[in-house]
Amino acid sequence: MHLVLVGLSHKTAPVEIREKLTFPANVQPEALSALTRGDEINEAVILSTCNRTEIYAVAATEDGGVEAVLDFLATFHDLDRHELVRYLYVVSGDAVVRHLFRVVASLDSMVIGEAQILHQVKEAYDHAFSAGATGRAFNKLFRQSFEVGKRVRTETAIGESAVSISYAAVELAKKVFDTLDGRTILILGAGKMSELTAKHLVSQGVARVLVVNRTFARAEELAERFCGTAVEYDRLYDALRETDIVISSTAATEYVITKRDLAPAAKHRSRPLFLIDIAVPRDIDPDVNDLSGVFLYDIDDLNGVVESNLEERMVEARRAEGIIDEEIASFFAWLEAMEVVPTVAAIRAKAEVIRQMELEKAMKRLDLSEKDRKTVEALTCAIVNKMLHGPTARLKKASAGKDGYVYMDIARALYGLEDSEDKHGPGAFRNLLNVKAREIVEKQKETGDTFGDCGA
Repeated sequence: MHLVLVGLSHKTAPVEIREKLTFPANVQPEALSALTRGDEINEAVILSTCNRTEIYAVAATEDGGVEAVLDFLATFHDLDRHELVRYLYVVSGDAVVRHLFRVVASLDSMVIGEAQILHQVKEAYDHAFSAGATGRAFNKLFRQSFEVGKRVRTETAIGESAVSISYAAVELAKKVFDTLDGRTILILGAGKMSELTAKHLVSQGVARVLVVNRTFARAEELAERFCGTAVEYDRLYDALRETDIVISSTAATEYVITKRDLAPAAKHRSRPLFLIDIAVPRDIDPDVNDLSGVFLYDIDDLNGVVESNLEERMVEARRAEGIIDEEIASFFAWLEAMEVVPTVAAIRAKAEVIRQMELEKAMKRLDLSEKDRKTVEALTCAIVNKMLHGPTARLKKASAGKDGYVYMDIARALYGLEDSEDKHGPGAFRNLLNVKAREIVEKQKETGDTFGDCGA
């Protein structure tokens, strides 16, 4: 089994390239079918977001898998392969697991700590699973990756600090007010940043939206998006009397809100007024901060919050890397168990332990000479060897195929290698089994035998 990954992201390709390589949900069944149709790709998951497109695959061979994915990408999207490879990265082997875990933990995102990527990877896996494009390896790998994402978000504070201007504004608003529920916001101007900030505030419970713009039709258009109310420009200060939060982003070259004009409205207020000035040049006279109960933050204040929070997220990112290391070790411990040598050794070991235990019980009931004891022991060895020779030989042969790890998984389940225990208590039998299996593997390494000797 060979893990390969071919992809591009915001780090390697501009948007005009990324948009050519997307896989919307409605085309994924067709794409996954085309990708896994041949003999080279056994399992596949396609992750497609606005910032990345990545093809994860279980391949028969590493080089063949990469070539198959490259051909698929170029053919499916009718692109020049030689031009396409300039923007792609290729990852193989153990590094694929680390890359996936870092992606799900949002350590590879444009905004470190963002929460959306975990949901996007889950959707990608669901599409692949529904299309029959995943098997034992990716079912295990991707489900474990979701646990990685959950652990990172619950055991670190990587997603708790705002790292965008709009989110920073919301974070500051929460510090000014005990709660945003039921608050009124006023959007002054119709810039994209003020609209995005308003959207985040509304999502936090703000109940009422007022929009003021020099062009009233534009104010009405924006107000409609938030089920709000458009206000005539010359009624700005009247509207401020009933407003809790102001988001200002106009193209004015002079102050739109001044200390002198705001003072009468601020004087008769019984609650704070929070002003967010995102405009450059600034819309709001900085002297309004002198007014009682008025709190003004401009773009530099917000940038300071973002930079501070980014530093905090980088500290949390280092903690997340430690969690990823633990999960990688766990995954490869499972994967190693799927390899043929430890699996065959474990089957032999289990048979040998059972043989010895049953032989010991029988010998206690029989009065045999030393010669007869050796004869009986040789007989039990012969029976075990003959019973296991065919299955283990076929298992070793099957392991060379692209579905080899599936046979390993099934064999371990059939022989109960994952849940063995005995009357001495949970795990006692398994511990004995592990010791015997290690002995067998070590002897096989030394002698190169084929596990044919009883008790080897």
